Amino acid sequence: MPIINVQLFEGRTVEQKRAYAKALTEASVAILGCSASAVDVIFTDVKKSDWASGGTLCSDNEQAAPGASAP
Repeated sequence: MPIINVQLFEGRTVEQKRAYAKALTEASVAILGCSASAVDVIFTDVKKSDWASGGTLCSDNEQAAPGASAP
């Protein structure tokens, strides 16, 4: 049974997560040949202040350059 852990910056809507879970499940079924009921998707919302990339907190990047994209 595939278990897919997805970590995202907080702020995604329930509708976005629902659509993403459906897409991940459909891809798993098509590629792995498992049943949809065997696929688990776990979402973890992460604050930008709790995520660093390249040694810099993503919240710091946002403060330095508003609108800049981060993971």
